[in-house]
Amino acid sequence: MALSTAAGLWLAVLASGLYHGLNPGMGWPLAVSAALMEPGRWAFPRAIGALAAGHLAAMALMLLPFAFLMSLVAWLPVVRIGAALLVIGLGLWIALTRRHPRFLSRVPPSRLALWSFLVALAHGAALMLVPIYLGICAADPVDAGHAAASDLMASNARTAMVVAILHTAAMAAAGGALAWAVYRWIGLAFLTRSWFNLDLVWGLSLVIVGLISLATAI
Repeated sequence: MALSTAAGLWLAVLASGLYHGLNPGMGWPLAVSAALMEPGRWAFPRAIGALAAGHLAAMALMLLPFAFLMSLVAWLPVVRIGAALLVIGLGLWIALTRRHPRFLSRVPPSRLALWSFLVALAHGAALMLVPIYLGICAADPVDAGHAAASDLMASNARTAMVVAILHTAAMAAAGGALAWAVYRWIGLAFLTRSWFNLDLVWGLSLVIVGLISLATAI
């Protein structure tokens, strides 16, 4: 695979992280709330850190099983097609129903990391990375006849963690910057006047990622 294609896939990991961070559904308004309601200067960074930790755990949980599946090189097209269909199906469900899982509302605000972990799974944020990750793995030529399965799995597991960390860093940076701007300068009026609901855009973006992955897999 061309170097430019691999670079484009890594940029997609970064861009999806920025997109998730700016999406209020991933939790940056909760960081604003923590900064306003909790005493001490560490309330805001703790909230961002908790959101990032939960998001990273969700990314890793979704990517690592696919990293181990990559050891089955002969089944790579099937794995990529299956992942693409999963992403498309979830995207269509989100775009058409726009219903939020009720269990998310039962997680107390004090457990931001758990909430971030669950919302990233429920809304498909972690699943969105899977097709991109599989494309990145395909960018590395693997000689199935000479590479041991354990070495291949270890390599792909490391790649999965790098993808998850880079994505989460971009998510935390974008969400944290927007939350800090609202807290310090823009004010809460931004939330009441300029609230943006990205459910439809979110669902369609999952479908687009899935379709691109399906086309490249086939």
